[in-house]
Formats: sequence, C-alpha cells, structure tokens
Amino acid sequence: MLQVLSIPRALLLNKYDFKSSQVTFRFFDKVAGNQNQYKNTMHIGKSYRLGEFLVWTRRNTYILFFLGLFPVVIHEIWGLKWLNVPWPVVALLGTATAFTVGFKNAQTYNRAAEGQRLWTDILGLSRFWGTISVDFLNNQEQSRELIYRHLAWLTALRFYLREDRVWESNEKSHNKEYQQFFHIPERMQAVEAELKGLLPEHELEQVLGSKNKIGKILGLQSKAVKSLNADGEVIAPQYAALQQMLKDLHSLQAKCEQLKDSPYPRQYAVINHIFVWTFCFMLPFGIVHDFDLLNEVVDPPLRGYMAWVTIPFSMLISWMYISLEQVGESTENPFEGSANDAPISQMSQQLNIELREMLGESNLPDDLLPHNNIIL
Repeated sequence: MLQVLSIPRALLLNKYDFKSSQVTFRFFDKVAGNQNQYKNTMHIGKSYRLGEFLVWTRRNTYILFFLGLFPVVIHEIWGLKWLNVPWPVVALLGTATAFTVGFKNAQTYNRAAEGQRLWTDILGLSRFWGTISVDFLNNQEQSRELIYRHLAWLTALRFYLREDRVWESNEKSHNKEYQQFFHIPERMQAVEAELKGLLPEHELEQVLGSKNKIGKILGLQSKAVKSLNADGEVIAPQYAALQQMLKDLHSLQAKCEQLKDSPYPRQYAVINHIFVWTFCFMLPFGIVHDFDLLNEVVDPPLRGYMAWVTIPFSMLISWMYISLEQVGESTENPFEGSANDAPISQMSQQLNIELREMLGESNLPDDLLPHNNIIL
C-alpha cells in the first residue's frame, strides 16, 4: 500500500488525454483485475510511473526551468560572470534542506499511518459491536436499532472527516484538476440523505439539529443501552461491556477529530517551503561557473556553450527536492480525500455490509469499486 505518494487521480485513467498549459499528455494504465486486492487500500495500481509523477509536478518544473535559465542568461548573455555563488554555500544549504524535507516527510507519513491505524481500530471495534448487539439481545429489532445507530455514527464521522480545511492541499491546482476522475462518496450525497435510512425520525431530527452530530449519535446510543439495562434486556456485565465499547468509540472519534483539525505544524511547513525554494534558486548560481569551466576540455560544437548545461542539471536536482516536498504536503492530511488517503468510505461500506449480514439481511449494499485504480 502506497501511503507516502499522493499522485493525483486522472493520471490513473486507462486511456487519458489531458490538455493544460498548451501541453498534451497521454498515458495508459491497467486497472487491477482482482477486486479483492483493494481491501483497505487507496491507490490499487501496481505502481506509480515516472510519467505520471512528472505530470503531477509539471507546474513546479516550469518554474525550475526559469530559475535555471536566469543565472545562465546573466552569465552568458549579460557577461556578469562574477555573479555566482560558491559551491560550498550551495552544498551546505542543500544539506540543511535535505534534513528539513526528510523530517517533514517522516512526520507526514506518520500522520497518514495514524489515520489508517485509527480506522483499523474502528473496523475491529465495530465488528465486535455488531457481534454482541446480536448475541446479548434476544430481540431482533433491538439488535437492529443498535447496529443501525452505529452505522449512522460511522456515516456522520466519515462525512465530518471529509470536510474541507483551509490548510489541506486538495484545492491546490496540481490536485484539484484531477478530482473529476475518481469518486469521493461523501461529496456526492448529503449526510442527511445517508442518515435518513439509519435512524428513526425523532432521532434523526435531534442529530441534524445538533452541532456535534457524531457525539449526539453516541449519546443516543448510550441512552438506548441504558434503557435496555433498565428493562432487563441486558444484565449488568453486558451493560458494562456495551458502555465500555461506547467509551472506546468516543476515544477513537476524538483521535480522528484531533488528526483532522490539527494540521502539520505551520512553522515547520513554512520553513521547509522556504528552504526548498531558496535552495532551488541558489543552485544554478552555484554550478553555472563549474559548467562554464568545462569549455576548456570539450571539443566543438559544444565548446563555448557548456554553461547552458546548467539548466537541465539544476532542474533535475531541484525537482527531486520539490517533489519530495509536494509528496509530504499531499500526505499530511489522511482524511481530505486525495488518492492515497485512508480509505474510510470503503471501510465504512465494508462494515455496512458485514453488520447487516450479522442481522441476517439478504438485500446487502454493493462493495465500493475503484475508479481509475483509486478507492477511498
């Protein structure tokens, strides 16, 4: 499972023509044939390809071209050959930048892994909730109410986690342009419509009128469990077990909310951005003189033009730093709905099917299927 890269969506089409900035890109990709491979995954293709990655980062590549061109023009056309930066300065700056980029990517990967871990815990706890809701009660309708109310909690939680935040990267141009090529279920239907079939009418009104819909549903669940205990439907140890599970669900909800509402620290994000672009700006000034010295050892027709080789080499080195920064930025928010986010929609649908099956229902919803190798 690829969790670090968040390569956008349209790049994963079977046959994709993309026209932007006067450039046409054409790619081919193979959709996985075994649908069982996408359990708890995001991007399900075998691998990202270099061409896909180049398209995703192409806007920054255009900038890097002009950053490489500028010092060469100063050096070769304007004749200001003294205007260069000593190579040790650039090397030290590159080392510092590598540390900051590596630190950020490590931390953002940890955030992505944490999001996956939290929903894996929710997956396990939800299955156990379904099991004891059926086993503890002899009344099929009461079991159904407990399970459906839990499905409503899962629904409200995933809709909350898919809400936009100002610091998230989904609205950035290199991500936004691909959103039409894969599905985010929470952006295709309102939460009210999803909850309507899971809660009784009087409970639905309470939930929709609450500022904290997720917490309200757990509160209603707790009242229902208390009522079952008061009516003698569950004995004291069973009641304690159900309440302990509700406490665990509260804890997991809070951790998901904390991860959603607490961005990667802005001070680290901005210093990483500044370091990377400063290095990309300084790099061609540091190597143009060295490439110009190669004119003494090369033969015509290259002699006299070696300084221009600065452009592709500075672009290549800078692109590596810029791409790592872009990867880190696209990994830090695991619930926003990018290509490698935690697949909370698919996991919720998986639970929806399993819990209804525990109730003996036969008219089960379908699995979510990947679109262009991406499932959320």
